[in-house]
Amino acid sequence: MMRKPVLEFQDVSFSYEGKKPILNRFHLTVYDREFISIIGASGSGKSTLFRLVTGLEKEEHGQIRLNGEQLENRHGETGYMPQRDLLMPWRTVLENAAVPLELAGAGKKEAASRVLPLLKEFGLDGSEYKYPSELSGGMRQRVSFLRSILTGSNILLLDEPFSALDAITRLSMQEWLLAQWEKREKTILFITHDVDEALFLSDRIFVFQDTPVHTLQEVKVPLSRPRTLRDLSDPAVMELKNKLIGQLRGGVEK
Repeated sequence: MMRKPVLEFQDVSFSYEGKKPILNRFHLTVYDREFISIIGASGSGKSTLFRLVTGLEKEEHGQIRLNGEQLENRHGETGYMPQRDLLMPWRTVLENAAVPLELAGAGKKEAASRVLPLLKEFGLDGSEYKYPSELSGGMRQRVSFLRSILTGSNILLLDEPFSALDAITRLSMQEWLLAQWEKREKTILFITHDVDEALFLSDRIFVFQDTPVHTLQEVKVPLSRPRTLRDLSDPAVMELKNKLIGQLRGGVEK
């Protein structure tokens, strides 16, 4: 069965204010319901890629297609979950989660009626009237992810969403995220500096190396689904992990 492309970069070039190009005639294709992780040294272009997808930056050359369409305005066409949850401190969990629905024109009552049934499966049942300051880090990220789901997009961009969490909470959130991805049948692009995290979550890993970038190194994760954290001790996965860590160290040292 042919896979449906949902995100395509075709011959895309981009630089900030005419400085050294970050992307040069860049090509990338992501398919429906894939989980893609993106790794690379700081400053290699990972977040720039997301800014282009969301329309916060505009390509200088080439085309970016979402679900087969080249859109003049890509704002609001993808769900986005940043490293910091960016929850509004003066709004409750319910009100924060409802933001994308309100931006799409839903009234407060309608938005609340759509959010409330989802709180239990997002581990937020009973917290609808709490404020962000009353939540743990993991709960705040669940609210942020719920908000990105409620954009209605089939493409979700997650930019190091678990990097600020403690190790145990982070592992728990990784397992929870996989369950949500499998249930909701979304396509996820996930930026991380954690190779273990990338290997556990992903179908494919894209590696940013030298800039300007023409293509990304593609690594297929040799694990079937469903998977558990124990699978990371598989010899083939351990070998791949060491190779990726070596590449990342090489990128930092350049």
